[in-house]
Amino acid sequence: METPTSTRWRRARRAVVAVAGLVPLVASATVTGPAAQADPGDAGRVSKLNAQIERLDKAYGGDLARLRDSQHDVKQALQRAQDLKEDLAQARGLVAQIAASQYMTGGTDPSVAVLANDDPSTYLNNASLVSHVAQNQAGKVQQIQQLVAQQEKARAEAQNKIKQLEKQIKDLVKQKARVKVLLKKYKPESPSVGMAGVTPRMKKVHDVLDTEFGPFPTIGCVRSGGDPQDHATGQACDFMVTTGGQMATGSAQQQGDRAAAYAIANADRLGVKYVIWRQRIYDMRSPGWSSMSNRGGVTANHYDHVHVSVF
Repeated sequence: METPTSTRWRRARRAVVAVAGLVPLVASATVTGPAAQADPGDAGRVSKLNAQIERLDKAYGGDLARLRDSQHDVKQALQRAQDLKEDLAQARGLVAQIAASQYMTGGTDPSVAVLANDDPSTYLNNASLVSHVAQNQAGKVQQIQQLVAQQEKARAEAQNKIKQLEKQIKDLVKQKARVKVLLKKYKPESPSVGMAGVTPRMKKVHDVLDTEFGPFPTIGCVRSGGDPQDHATGQACDFMVTTGGQMATGSAQQQGDRAAAYAIANADRLGVKYVIWRQRIYDMRSPGWSSMSNRGGVTANHYDHVHVSVF
């Protein structure tokens, strides 16, 4: 025999299931409609791009720093979208519990069936939900609305980053014939023990820049830790224009500007592969200055030194 109490609990349970069941619509990449787009990018698509970068890296003379930078951007964008997706799922689940709890204690029919919609906007704008989390719970609804907007923005940014990486790869592939000529001209060199581990080509660039634009506070070349960027193979040097992680300004910035410009202008004669300076990269395999992602510090963003890599 059913009593009003047992009926209410059974309906309340259905309410929890109906509302909480909306959470997977955000987390799933297989659902159709706007919620399905919350998963930013196809893992297989990104995996193929990563594999292509590895192949190009070997075929194009190593350390495609510009592509590596874009690869880093894609990874960060996808992680942000994933984090927001998880936050959204938790927030929506909490509202589902609140709505069901208020129904069980207040006896108001939550009419949750109308909330089971693939479109988050329809779900969030539903007046029925707001009425069940009114006053002190209305903030939760606003939080979800903000999370939906943030996640959609993050998804769009991730997709844009992936498209940019795809374009960079295509552009680089188009340079294949010219890069082959460069690689033929600048065959790989072996590090020399008597030259502190740098290659003869890098030693020449080191000496020329130091003669033309030195003295520098310090010049760092061979290292294996962190992000080696050709340093591990003796094919790169960092020409520091300040010390202690200080942003280069005034005469120090001018010194860096001149050194970077000289390395680029004389790249064909010296065998320069790429130059990084002030969060930008100029790669001879795909000429032109390109912005780089923010790595979070003056030195990491190359605002206190000019990085020069050679073939």
